[in-house]
Amino acid sequence: MAHHLRIARPVSDLAKSQAIYCLGLSLVVISHFEDHAGFSGVMLGAADSGYHFEFTACLAHPVQPTPTPEDLVVFYLPDPSQWSRACGRMLNAGFSRVAAFNPYWDERGQTFEDHDGYRVVLQNAAWDSSAAL
Repeated sequence: MAHHLRIARPVSDLAKSQAIYCLGLSLVVISHFEDHAGFSGVMLGAADSGYHFEFTACLAHPVQPTPTPEDLVVFYLPDPSQWSRACGRMLNAGFSRVAAFNPYWDERGQTFEDHDGYRVVLQNAAWDSSAAL
């Protein structure tokens, strides 16, 4: 059974979130909707990936984003040059580099924060499922 992950987040500015995530993470718009039961949103993903982001805004009852420093999305990029280029794209897109709340993420990665306080870690390592046990 194939699974697909949607990461849904309320945001303060749909256009800004779309722009920085598309540029920073090389994502594309895969769908969007306007005023669906009071909500507007955009879905961003990458070709053949098993995930996508959904950013939403409620027109009638705006939800203020309230992420904590430990609410992370982590991307594993084992190739050092690919990782370095990705880190540069994040900064060029408008993300801020921040110190990780958990210092583990600073050992082999960089943590970035968007305008709503959501954090993305780019980890310069391969995912090793055996290490997580």
